[in-house]
Amino acid sequence: MTRIAVHRPRLISRTAGRCWLNWMLVTFAVVAGLSPVARADHFVWFGCYTGKPPRGEGIYVSRYGEKSGELSPAELACSVTNPSFLALHPTLPVLYAVSEIADLDGKPTGGITSFVIDETTGHLSEQSVQPSGGKGPCHLSVDRTGSALLAANYGSGSAICLGLAADGSLRPVTPPQGTGPGGFLQHSGSGPNQGRQQAPHGHSIDPTPDGRFAISCDLGADRVFVHALDTKAATLASHSAAPTQPGGGPRHFALHPSLPFGYANNELDMTVTAFSFDSKQGQLKPIQTLSTLPESVTDLAGFSTAEIVVHPSGRFLYVSNRGHDSLARFAIDQQTGKLSFQGVEPTHCQTPRHFAIAPGGQRLFAAGQSSGTVTAFTLDPKTGTLTFTGKSLKVPSPVCIVFSRPLPASPTRP
Repeated sequence: MTRIAVHRPRLISRTAGRCWLNWMLVTFAVVAGLSPVARADHFVWFGCYTGKPPRGEGIYVSRYGEKSGELSPAELACSVTNPSFLALHPTLPVLYAVSEIADLDGKPTGGITSFVIDETTGHLSEQSVQPSGGKGPCHLSVDRTGSALLAANYGSGSAICLGLAADGSLRPVTPPQGTGPGGFLQHSGSGPNQGRQQAPHGHSIDPTPDGRFAISCDLGADRVFVHALDTKAATLASHSAAPTQPGGGPRHFALHPSLPFGYANNELDMTVTAFSFDSKQGQLKPIQTLSTLPESVTDLAGFSTAEIVVHPSGRFLYVSNRGHDSLARFAIDQQTGKLSFQGVEPTHCQTPRHFAIAPGGQRLFAAGQSSGTVTAFTLDPKTGTLTFTGKSLKVPSPVCIVFSRPLPASPTRP
């Protein structure tokens, strides 16, 4: 089995280790001036870039209390190289991570690793590793049935689908059968930005709820691809594509939770594009493009968008602006799917590569890659307004945030 510099933290006995861990968390929190979590309802994992400080060592884990909104101090869950994007299995205690590298065991590919979650500590143990099929994998997702994993390779401009075994482990990529599809799909295309768009650069891929299609943003091609997806066979096939404006550079995509619309943030020109989506035909159609910045901001040098999220209510959409270091907020028209710009909120961290809305939909956490902090906001579910709580958590080079499913109640859980 190929390994990607993964280290399983050594644990002492379960009971003794848990007591020691809880004592250390509380002690560290008091020393650092943080509030320990009175009750942990979820684990929260942070993917990071790794290397010399201020970069991290791998994937970090914290504990989150829904009522308090508090995060416990982050600790190393597992060492792995550049786990820049994470995804959770829909039913099993398994976490997946890309390893954003260009070379694995002498081959021009990145890696994908599955980890078994210790449901007491949130620590991770390597379960399986597969090559991503291209350089620099930067995004991955899992279909709702837990049958297949999808990943996008930025460096090579490609996408891959890997089947998942009954225990959540990764299967090898499905080879094409004759003229039929396989698990690997190469994108094509380019754009006018000579520095970033001379070739395709797959930046995200997400399955549709019914598992029939996978939507993939390609920054280099200025297109959002819709691939035919077979989760049982773990295959991808070209199906359709929708353009964004030249030089936009689509990065990530968010489907509306209940209406036939979807949204892509365009990294290069600081915009967001709304699409109508025909889920039966697998067709996207652009209907609107808006800036993610106030009209007063005219100099975009050093700016780029990063993450896009639709609120679980389907009423609001958020996009992170790097450089400007803000979160753009939009209201979603429930009839047309069109957006109206509501303003920006400073992230109080530098380079908000990623952010996540916490379970319950009333809090948001932003990951500041350059500041090494995760900042906390309350979110008004009626208006979509964000309010900074004044609290931040130290995490080295955080670039992804994933919340676990609810943890079982336990008198020994912090």
